[in-house]
Amino acid sequence: MKDHLLQLLADKAPDERKNLGREYLQLYMLRLIAEAGLFPSLEFVGGTALRVLFALPRFSEDLDFSSREGVADAFDAKDVFSRLKRALEASGYEVEVKASTTRPVVSAFYRFPGLPAEAGWTRDRRVKLGIKVEIDRRSPAGAEVETTLVQRFFPIAVAHHDVPSLFAGKLHALLSRGFTKGRDWYDLIWYLTVHQGLEPNAALLQNALRQSGHEELITRGWREALRQLMVDLDWDIVVQDVRPFLQRQSDLQQLNKSLLAKLLRG
Repeated sequence: MKDHLLQLLADKAPDERKNLGREYLQLYMLRLIAEAGLFPSLEFVGGTALRVLFALPRFSEDLDFSSREGVADAFDAKDVFSRLKRALEASGYEVEVKASTTRPVVSAFYRFPGLPAEAGWTRDRRVKLGIKVEIDRRSPAGAEVETTLVQRFFPIAVAHHDVPSLFAGKLHALLSRGFTKGRDWYDLIWYLTVHQGLEPNAALLQNALRQSGHEELITRGWREALRQLMVDLDWDIVVQDVRPFLQRQSDLQQLNKSLLAKLLRG
């Protein structure tokens, strides 16, 4: 499979290879998770899910999952992360893994030494490509789950949250983060324009806000809560964060605070 990746990138411009190479590996890791029988015990969520399943026009860094209700206590994160590493190595990749498995949200950071130089987006062999896999073992209740057959590079049957549930997850991230992540705001504009009239999964959003200690935001309503959050928002930080991940740099023209304020008025 590594040869397939290198062949795929060979005729691409150097500035395209990093995002495309990361995306290929994300999808390959997603396929390995599916082959291990971990769906639907795991449910694909987050920005990479939006790109893979719903053609969000920006690249993403991580693979994020919620665990299905009732399986968290039986879930062996160390075993899952180790099996994934062995499968990647069997496919020809050199892999380093640093895992954290003692908290409710477990994660493993997979690094691929030398691959960026081998794939041609840098000459420095010390550079490593990194992909983080994160699994929430105490996911809030209320998500609606679907299964979709993804056809990109290879077929993968993926269990994932439906669009209203993914939207609830994005709103919770925006309202509960202690820092500005521009990709969240870009995704919000995408939701409000591509899925006009979409409302979040209310039960999931409320449960998530309660779980993270932001219950006071429930009665305020998500639109009003976001409008208040925008008052002190540094839009330059938003743009700088999302710029490297855009599939089309021209999208920056649509990424502006006044447009978002108008969209939030409903």
